[in-house]
Amino acid sequence: MAGPAQSAFSGTFTVDTATGAARVIAALTTLLVLGVASGEIAGSPRESDTYALLLLATTGVMVLAGSTDLLVLIVGFLLASIPLYGIVGLTGGRAGAEAAMKTYLMGALSGILLMLGVTVLYALAGGTDYALLQEELPAAPAAAVGAGVLGVLAGLLFTAGGVPFHFWVPDAAQGTGATAATFLTTVPKVGALVAVYRLVATVSAGDGSWLLVAALLATASMVLGNLAAYWQTDPRRLLGWSTVAQVGFLLVPVAAAGRSDLTLPSLLFYLAAYAVTNVAAFAVTAALPEHRELADYRGLARARAGLGLALLVALLGLVGTPPLAVFVGKLTTATAAWDGGHGWLVLVVMLSSVLSLFYCLRWFAPVFARPDQHTAGFPGRGGAAAWPAVTAGVAAVASLVLGVLAGVLWAALEGPVVM
Repeated sequence: MAGPAQSAFSGTFTVDTATGAARVIAALTTLLVLGVASGEIAGSPRESDTYALLLLATTGVMVLAGSTDLLVLIVGFLLASIPLYGIVGLTGGRAGAEAAMKTYLMGALSGILLMLGVTVLYALAGGTDYALLQEELPAAPAAAVGAGVLGVLAGLLFTAGGVPFHFWVPDAAQGTGATAATFLTTVPKVGALVAVYRLVATVSAGDGSWLLVAALLATASMVLGNLAAYWQTDPRRLLGWSTVAQVGFLLVPVAAAGRSDLTLPSLLFYLAAYAVTNVAAFAVTAALPEHRELADYRGLARARAGLGLALLVALLGLVGTPPLAVFVGKLTTATAAWDGGHGWLVLVVMLSSVLSLFYCLRWFAPVFARPDQHTAGFPGRGGAAAWPAVTAGVAAVASLVLGVLAGVLWAALEGPVVM
Protein backbone atom coordinates (compact mmCIF):
# COMPACT_ATOMS: atom_id res chain seq x y z
CA MET A 1 0.00 0.00 0.00
CA ALA A 2 2.92 2.34 0.56
CA GLY A 3 4.38 1.79 -2.91
CA PRO A 4 3.20 3.08 -6.27
CA ALA A 5 0.15 1.55 -7.90
CA GLN A 6 0.95 -1.21 -10.39
CA SER A 7 -0.92 -3.42 -12.82
CA ALA A 8 -0.39 -7.14 -13.41
CA PHE A 9 -1.45 -9.91 -15.78
CA SER A 10 -1.52 -7.69 -18.87
CA GLY A 11 -3.44 -4.95 -17.09
CA THR A 12 -6.31 -7.15 -15.90
CA PHE A 13 -5.46 -6.85 -12.19
CA THR A 14 -4.28 -3.80 -10.29
CA VAL A 15 -2.18 -3.64 -7.15
CA ASP A 16 -2.97 -0.33 -5.49
CA THR A 17 -4.24 1.09 -2.22
CA ALA A 18 -7.74 -0.32 -2.67
CA THR A 19 -6.43 -3.80 -3.47
CA GLY A 20 -4.01 -3.73 -0.55
CA ALA A 21 -6.65 -2.55 1.91
CA ALA A 22 -9.11 -5.18 0.68
CA ARG A 23 -6.50 -7.91 1.13
CA VAL A 24 -5.80 -6.86 4.70
CA ILE A 25 -9.45 -6.42 5.66
CA ALA A 26 -10.58 -9.69 4.06
CA ALA A 27 -7.75 -11.75 5.54
CA LEU A 28 -8.04 -10.39 9.08
CA THR A 29 -11.82 -10.65 9.04
CA THR A 30 -11.60 -14.26 7.90
CA LEU A 31 -9.28 -14.95 10.84
CA LEU A 32 -11.93 -13.53 13.16
CA VAL A 33 -14.54 -15.74 11.47
CA LEU A 34 -12.30 -18.74 12.15
CA GLY A 35 -12.42 -17.74 15.82
CA VAL A 36 -16.20 -18.06 15.66
CA ALA A 37 -15.85 -21.37 13.81
CA SER A 38 -13.55 -22.77 16.51
CA GLY A 39 -16.44 -22.76 18.93
CA GLU A 40 -19.08 -24.05 16.53
CA ILE A 41 -17.58 -26.64 14.16
CA ALA A 42 -14.40 -27.80 15.93
CA GLY A 43 -14.23 -31.58 15.62
CA SER A 44 -17.25 -31.80 13.31
CA PRO A 45 -17.10 -34.04 10.19
CA ARG A 46 -17.20 -30.97 7.91
CA GLU A 47 -14.65 -28.85 9.75
CA SER A 48 -11.87 -29.11 7.14
CA ASP A 49 -14.35 -28.66 4.29
CA THR A 50 -15.68 -25.48 5.84
CA TYR A 51 -12.22 -24.01 6.37
CA ALA A 52 -11.25 -24.77 2.76
CA LEU A 53 -14.42 -23.14 1.43
CA LEU A 54 -13.88 -20.07 3.62
CA LEU A 55 -10.37 -19.62 2.23
CA LEU A 56 -11.48 -20.16 -1.38
CA ALA A 57 -14.26 -17.60 -1.02
CA THR A 58 -11.83 -15.12 0.57
CA THR A 59 -9.51 -15.59 -2.39
CA GLY A 60 -12.39 -14.77 -4.72
CA VAL A 61 -13.08 -11.62 -2.71
CA MET A 62 -9.48 -10.51 -3.22
CA VAL A 63 -9.74 -11.17 -6.97
CA LEU A 64 -12.90 -9.05 -7.12
CA ALA A 65 -11.21 -6.19 -5.31
CA GLY A 66 -8.25 -5.96 -7.70
CA SER A 67 -9.95 -6.77 -10.98
CA THR A 68 -9.75 -4.18 -13.77
CA ASP A 69 -11.02 -6.48 -16.50
CA LEU A 70 -14.55 -7.79 -16.86
CA LEU A 71 -13.45 -11.36 -17.55
CA VAL A 72 -11.35 -11.45 -14.39
CA LEU A 73 -14.34 -9.93 -12.59
CA ILE A 74 -16.40 -12.96 -13.64
CA VAL A 75 -13.75 -15.31 -12.24
CA GLY A 76 -13.67 -13.39 -8.96
CA PHE A 77 -17.47 -13.46 -8.73
CA LEU A 78 -17.63 -17.23 -9.25
CA LEU A 79 -14.77 -17.92 -6.84
CA ALA A 80 -16.37 -15.75 -4.17
CA SER A 81 -19.92 -17.07 -4.71
CA ILE A 82 -19.76 -20.82 -5.36
CA PRO A 83 -17.98 -21.69 -2.05
CA LEU A 84 -20.54 -19.50 -0.31
CA TYR A 85 -23.36 -21.88 -1.25
CA GLY A 86 -21.47 -24.75 0.37
CA ILE A 87 -20.60 -22.77 3.48
CA VAL A 88 -24.23 -21.88 4.04
CA GLY A 89 -25.40 -25.46 3.51
CA LEU A 90 -22.73 -27.24 5.55
CA THR A 91 -23.22 -25.50 8.89
CA GLY A 92 -26.96 -25.03 9.27
CA GLY A 93 -28.69 -28.41 9.16
CA ARG A 94 -32.13 -28.49 7.52
CA ALA A 95 -32.61 -24.72 7.78
CA GLY A 96 -29.14 -24.25 6.34
CA ALA A 97 -30.04 -26.41 3.34
CA GLU A 98 -33.05 -24.21 2.62
CA ALA A 99 -30.94 -21.06 3.01
CA ALA A 100 -28.28 -22.53 0.72
CA MET A 101 -30.90 -23.20 -1.97
CA LYS A 102 -32.19 -19.62 -1.78
CA THR A 103 -28.64 -18.29 -1.91
CA TYR A 104 -27.80 -20.50 -4.87
CA LEU A 105 -30.88 -19.56 -6.90
CA MET A 106 -30.33 -15.84 -6.33
CA GLY A 107 -26.62 -16.25 -7.07
CA ALA A 108 -27.28 -18.16 -10.28
CA LEU A 109 -29.68 -15.48 -11.52
CA SER A 110 -27.35 -12.60 -10.67
CA GLY A 111 -24.38 -14.47 -12.14
CA ILE A 112 -26.20 -14.90 -15.44
CA LEU A 113 -27.08 -11.21 -15.46
CA LEU A 114 -23.44 -10.33 -14.73
CA MET A 115 -22.17 -12.41 -17.64
CA LEU A 116 -24.83 -11.03 -19.96
CA GLY A 117 -23.77 -7.53 -18.93
CA VAL A 118 -20.13 -8.35 -19.63
CA THR A 119 -21.12 -9.69 -23.06
CA VAL A 120 -22.97 -6.48 -23.94
CA LEU A 121 -20.13 -4.23 -22.77
CA TYR A 122 -17.58 -6.34 -24.66
CA ALA A 123 -19.65 -5.96 -27.83
CA LEU A 124 -19.86 -2.19 -27.39
CA ALA A 125 -16.23 -1.53 -26.45
CA GLY A 126 -14.43 -4.28 -28.37
CA GLY A 127 -12.63 -5.36 -25.21
CA THR A 128 -13.10 -6.01 -21.52
CA ASP A 129 -10.39 -4.01 -19.72
CA TYR A 130 -11.56 -0.93 -17.85
CA ALA A 131 -9.26 1.52 -19.63
CA LEU A 132 -10.82 0.57 -22.97
CA LEU A 133 -14.33 0.76 -21.51
CA GLN A 134 -13.62 4.27 -20.28
CA GLU A 135 -12.58 5.32 -23.79
CA GLU A 136 -15.26 3.60 -25.86
CA LEU A 137 -18.46 3.56 -23.81
CA PRO A 138 -19.19 7.34 -23.94
CA ALA A 139 -19.74 7.05 -27.71
CA ALA A 140 -21.83 3.86 -27.49
CA PRO A 141 -25.67 3.78 -27.41
CA ALA A 142 -26.80 4.80 -23.94
CA ALA A 143 -29.50 2.12 -23.66
CA ALA A 144 -27.06 -0.68 -24.47
CA VAL A 145 -24.47 0.68 -22.05
CA GLY A 146 -27.14 0.91 -19.37
CA ALA A 147 -28.19 -2.70 -19.88
CA GLY A 148 -24.59 -3.90 -19.71
CA VAL A 149 -23.60 -1.94 -16.63
CA LEU A 150 -26.79 -2.84 -14.76
CA GLY A 151 -26.16 -6.50 -15.52
CA VAL A 152 -22.67 -6.34 -14.05
CA LEU A 153 -23.94 -4.41 -11.03
CA ALA A 154 -26.55 -7.13 -10.46
CA GLY A 155 -23.86 -9.73 -9.85
CA LEU A 156 -21.82 -7.46 -7.61
CA LEU A 157 -24.85 -6.41 -5.57
CA PHE A 158 -25.70 -10.07 -4.96
CA THR A 159 -22.22 -10.67 -3.54
CA ALA A 160 -22.46 -7.50 -1.47
CA GLY A 161 -26.01 -8.26 -0.32
CA GLY A 162 -27.52 -4.99 -1.51
CA VAL A 163 -30.94 -4.11 -2.93
CA PRO A 164 -32.42 -5.47 -5.18
CA PHE A 165 -30.44 -8.75 -4.85
CA HIS A 166 -30.57 -8.88 -1.06
CA PHE A 167 -33.39 -11.38 -0.43
CA TRP A 168 -31.07 -14.24 0.44
CA VAL A 169 -29.15 -12.37 3.16
CA PRO A 170 -31.63 -12.39 6.10
CA ASP A 171 -32.74 -15.96 5.33
CA ALA A 172 -29.15 -17.20 5.21
CA ALA A 173 -28.14 -15.25 8.32
CA GLN A 174 -31.01 -16.82 10.25
CA GLY A 175 -31.00 -20.33 8.82
CA THR A 176 -27.33 -21.24 8.68
CA GLY A 177 -24.74 -21.61 11.42
CA ALA A 178 -22.99 -18.70 13.12
CA THR A 179 -19.76 -19.27 11.16
CA ALA A 180 -21.45 -19.00 7.78
CA ALA A 181 -23.68 -16.12 8.90
CA THR A 182 -20.71 -14.11 10.14
CA PHE A 183 -18.73 -14.72 6.97
CA LEU A 184 -21.45 -14.12 4.38
CA THR A 185 -22.54 -10.82 5.95
CA THR A 186 -19.01 -9.47 6.15
CA VAL A 187 -16.16 -10.69 3.94
CA PRO A 188 -17.83 -10.81 0.48
CA LYS A 189 -18.79 -7.15 0.82
CA VAL A 190 -15.14 -6.13 0.88
CA GLY A 191 -14.36 -7.28 -2.65
CA ALA A 192 -17.80 -6.61 -4.11
CA LEU A 193 -17.99 -2.98 -3.02
CA VAL A 194 -14.45 -2.17 -4.14
CA ALA A 195 -15.40 -3.74 -7.49
CA VAL A 196 -18.57 -1.61 -7.62
CA TYR A 197 -16.46 1.48 -6.96
CA ARG A 198 -14.03 0.66 -9.79
CA LEU A 199 -16.86 -0.05 -12.24
CA VAL A 200 -18.86 3.08 -11.41
CA ALA A 201 -15.74 5.24 -11.49
CA THR A 202 -14.99 3.84 -14.96
CA VAL A 203 -18.42 4.25 -16.55
CA SER A 204 -19.23 7.57 -14.86
CA ALA A 205 -16.21 9.25 -16.48
CA GLY A 206 -18.35 9.87 -19.56
CA ASP A 207 -21.80 9.73 -17.98
CA GLY A 208 -22.38 11.22 -14.53
CA SER A 209 -25.86 9.70 -14.33
CA TRP A 210 -24.29 6.48 -13.01
CA LEU A 211 -23.42 8.35 -9.83
CA LEU A 212 -27.13 9.02 -9.38
CA VAL A 213 -27.85 5.32 -9.93
CA ALA A 214 -25.37 4.49 -7.15
CA ALA A 215 -27.05 7.05 -4.89
CA LEU A 216 -30.50 5.55 -5.53
CA LEU A 217 -29.23 2.02 -4.84
CA ALA A 218 -27.67 3.28 -1.61
CA THR A 219 -30.93 4.90 -0.58
CA ALA A 220 -32.99 1.78 -1.32
CA SER A 221 -30.65 -0.45 0.70
CA MET A 222 -30.49 1.91 3.67
CA VAL A 223 -34.23 2.49 3.91
CA LEU A 224 -35.40 -1.07 3.24
CA GLY A 225 -32.76 -2.72 5.42
CA ASN A 226 -33.44 -0.51 8.43
CA LEU A 227 -37.22 -0.69 8.16
CA ALA A 228 -37.21 -4.48 7.77
CA ALA A 229 -34.78 -4.95 10.68
CA TYR A 230 -37.11 -3.10 13.05
CA TRP A 231 -39.70 -5.90 13.10
CA GLN A 232 -37.32 -8.83 13.62
CA THR A 233 -37.20 -10.86 16.83
CA ASP A 234 -34.42 -13.30 15.83
CA PRO A 235 -31.08 -11.55 16.49
CA ARG A 236 -29.33 -13.09 13.48
CA ARG A 237 -32.15 -12.20 11.11
CA LEU A 238 -32.10 -8.67 12.55
CA LEU A 239 -28.37 -8.49 11.83
CA GLY A 240 -29.03 -9.88 8.35
CA TRP A 241 -31.35 -6.98 7.54
CA SER A 242 -28.91 -4.61 9.23
CA THR A 243 -26.19 -5.73 6.85
CA VAL A 244 -28.47 -4.90 3.90
CA ALA A 245 -28.74 -1.39 5.32
CA GLN A 246 -24.97 -1.22 5.83
CA VAL A 247 -24.45 -1.96 2.12
CA GLY A 248 -26.45 1.19 1.48
CA PHE A 249 -24.17 3.23 3.70
CA LEU A 250 -21.15 1.71 1.94
CA LEU A 251 -22.57 2.67 -1.48
CA VAL A 252 -22.83 6.33 -0.45
CA PRO A 253 -19.22 7.25 -1.33
CA VAL A 254 -19.54 5.40 -4.65
CA ALA A 255 -22.09 8.05 -5.62
CA ALA A 256 -19.29 10.63 -5.41
CA ALA A 257 -16.65 8.67 -7.36
CA GLY A 258 -14.33 11.11 -9.11
CA ARG A 259 -15.86 14.14 -7.40
CA SER A 260 -14.34 13.97 -3.93
CA ASP A 261 -10.93 13.08 -2.55
CA LEU A 262 -12.68 11.39 0.37
CA THR A 263 -14.47 8.81 -1.77
CA LEU A 264 -12.03 5.91 -1.80
CA PRO A 265 -10.45 6.39 1.68
CA SER A 266 -13.89 6.69 3.28
CA LEU A 267 -15.11 3.53 1.55
CA LEU A 268 -12.06 1.51 2.58
CA PHE A 269 -12.17 2.76 6.16
CA TYR A 270 -15.88 2.05 6.43
CA LEU A 271 -15.31 -1.49 5.12
CA ALA A 272 -12.73 -2.13 7.83
CA ALA A 273 -14.92 -0.56 10.52
CA TYR A 274 -18.01 -2.47 9.49
CA ALA A 275 -16.14 -5.77 9.24
CA VAL A 276 -14.90 -5.85 12.83
CA THR A 277 -18.12 -4.40 14.24
CA ASN A 278 -20.35 -6.89 12.44
CA VAL A 279 -18.13 -9.81 13.48
CA ALA A 280 -18.41 -8.68 17.11
CA ALA A 281 -22.22 -8.75 16.95
CA PHE A 282 -22.41 -12.17 15.29
CA ALA A 283 -19.76 -13.61 17.62
CA VAL A 284 -21.98 -12.78 20.59
CA THR A 285 -24.83 -14.75 19.00
CA ALA A 286 -22.38 -17.61 18.35
CA ALA A 287 -21.43 -17.65 22.03
CA LEU A 288 -25.14 -17.99 22.89
CA PRO A 289 -26.39 -20.37 20.17
CA GLU A 290 -29.58 -21.34 22.01
CA HIS A 291 -30.73 -17.75 22.45
CA ARG A 292 -32.64 -17.15 19.22
CA GLU A 293 -35.03 -14.46 20.39
CA LEU A 294 -34.21 -10.93 21.52
CA ALA A 295 -36.10 -11.58 24.75
CA ASP A 296 -33.70 -14.47 25.51
CA TYR A 297 -30.94 -11.91 26.09
CA ARG A 298 -32.67 -10.48 29.14
CA GLY A 299 -30.14 -10.05 31.94
CA LEU A 300 -27.07 -10.79 29.78
CA ALA A 301 -25.17 -7.75 31.08
CA ARG A 302 -25.51 -9.03 34.66
CA ALA A 303 -24.78 -12.69 33.94
CA ARG A 304 -21.99 -12.23 31.35
CA ALA A 305 -20.74 -8.65 31.61
CA GLY A 306 -18.03 -9.12 28.99
CA LEU A 307 -20.44 -10.41 26.35
CA GLY A 308 -22.94 -7.71 27.22
CA LEU A 309 -20.29 -5.01 26.79
CA ALA A 310 -19.11 -6.49 23.48
CA LEU A 311 -22.70 -6.51 22.20
CA LEU A 312 -23.21 -2.94 23.36
CA VAL A 313 -20.09 -1.80 21.49
CA ALA A 314 -21.13 -3.72 18.36
CA LEU A 315 -24.68 -2.35 18.25
CA LEU A 316 -23.65 1.20 19.07
CA GLY A 317 -20.97 0.82 16.42
CA LEU A 318 -23.44 -0.27 13.74
CA VAL A 319 -25.63 2.72 14.59
CA GLY A 320 -22.63 5.01 14.18
CA THR A 321 -21.87 6.26 17.68
CA PRO A 322 -18.62 8.13 18.40
CA PRO A 323 -15.84 7.30 19.04
CA LEU A 324 -16.43 3.90 17.41
CA ALA A 325 -15.08 3.24 13.94
CA VAL A 326 -18.37 3.10 12.00
CA PHE A 327 -19.10 6.67 13.14
CA VAL A 328 -15.96 7.84 11.34
CA GLY A 329 -16.98 5.81 8.30
CA LYS A 330 -20.46 7.34 8.18
CA LEU A 331 -19.13 10.85 8.75
CA THR A 332 -16.53 10.63 5.99
CA THR A 333 -18.78 8.86 3.48
CA ALA A 334 -21.51 11.46 4.04
CA THR A 335 -18.95 14.22 3.57
CA ALA A 336 -17.86 12.60 0.30
CA ALA A 337 -21.49 12.55 -0.86
CA TRP A 338 -21.84 16.21 0.05
CA ASP A 339 -18.70 17.04 -1.94
CA GLY A 340 -20.15 15.07 -4.84
CA GLY A 341 -23.26 17.25 -4.95
CA HIS A 342 -25.66 14.79 -3.26
CA GLY A 343 -26.83 16.82 -0.28
CA TRP A 344 -30.12 14.90 -0.19
CA LEU A 345 -28.16 11.65 0.21
CA VAL A 346 -26.50 13.02 3.34
CA LEU A 347 -29.96 13.61 4.79
CA VAL A 348 -30.91 10.00 3.97
CA VAL A 349 -27.77 8.80 5.77
CA MET A 350 -28.72 10.79 8.88
CA LEU A 351 -32.34 9.60 8.89
CA SER A 352 -31.31 5.99 8.27
CA SER A 353 -28.87 6.13 11.18
CA VAL A 354 -31.71 7.32 13.42
CA LEU A 355 -33.91 4.47 12.17
CA SER A 356 -31.22 1.93 12.99
CA LEU A 357 -31.12 3.20 16.58
CA PHE A 358 -34.70 2.05 17.19
CA TYR A 359 -34.17 -1.62 16.41
CA CYS A 360 -30.87 -1.65 18.26
CA LEU A 361 -32.72 -0.29 21.30
CA ARG A 362 -35.06 -3.28 21.09
CA TRP A 363 -31.97 -5.45 21.64
CA PHE A 364 -30.37 -3.15 24.24
CA ALA A 365 -33.42 -3.20 26.48
CA PRO A 366 -33.44 -6.91 27.42
CA VAL A 367 -29.63 -7.11 27.61
CA PHE A 368 -29.52 -4.54 30.41
CA ALA A 369 -32.84 -5.41 32.02
CA ARG A 370 -33.08 -7.12 35.40
CA PRO A 371 -33.49 -10.92 35.09
CA ASP A 372 -36.84 -12.43 36.08
CA GLN A 373 -38.17 -15.95 36.63
CA HIS A 374 -38.65 -16.41 32.88
CA THR A 375 -35.09 -15.42 31.97
CA ALA A 376 -33.15 -18.09 30.09
CA GLY A 377 -29.85 -19.19 31.59
CA PHE A 378 -26.51 -18.23 30.07
CA PRO A 379 -23.67 -20.74 29.60
CA GLY A 380 -20.44 -20.31 31.49
CA ARG A 381 -17.22 -18.91 30.12
CA GLY A 382 -15.69 -22.25 29.19
CA GLY A 383 -16.58 -24.90 26.64
CA ALA A 384 -17.46 -24.38 23.00
CA ALA A 385 -18.61 -20.80 23.63
CA ALA A 386 -15.16 -19.65 24.75
CA TRP A 387 -13.72 -18.93 21.30
CA PRO A 388 -16.73 -16.95 20.01
CA ALA A 389 -16.79 -14.94 23.25
CA VAL A 390 -13.10 -14.09 22.91
CA THR A 391 -13.62 -13.23 19.24
CA ALA A 392 -16.48 -10.89 20.18
CA GLY A 393 -14.25 -9.10 22.66
CA VAL A 394 -11.34 -8.78 20.24
CA ALA A 395 -13.58 -7.48 17.45
CA ALA A 396 -15.30 -4.99 19.77
CA VAL A 397 -11.94 -3.64 20.96
CA ALA A 398 -10.80 -3.41 17.32
CA SER A 399 -13.86 -1.31 16.50
CA LEU A 400 -12.99 1.10 19.29
CA VAL A 401 -9.29 1.23 18.38
CA LEU A 402 -10.05 1.88 14.70
CA GLY A 403 -12.25 4.77 15.69
CA VAL A 404 -9.67 6.31 18.00
CA LEU A 405 -6.79 5.84 15.53
CA ALA A 406 -8.79 6.83 12.45
CA GLY A 407 -6.56 9.83 11.75
CA VAL A 408 -3.43 7.71 11.79
CA LEU A 409 -4.89 5.03 9.53
CA TRP A 410 -6.40 7.53 7.12
CA ALA A 411 -3.01 8.44 5.66
CA ALA A 412 -2.42 4.85 4.61
CA LEU A 413 -5.74 4.83 2.71
CA GLU A 414 -4.99 7.95 0.65
CA GLY A 415 -2.34 6.33 -1.53
CA PRO A 416 -2.39 6.17 -5.33
CA VAL A 417 -5.04 4.13 -7.07
CA VAL A 418 -5.33 2.77 -10.61
CA MET A 419 -8.78 2.43 -12.17
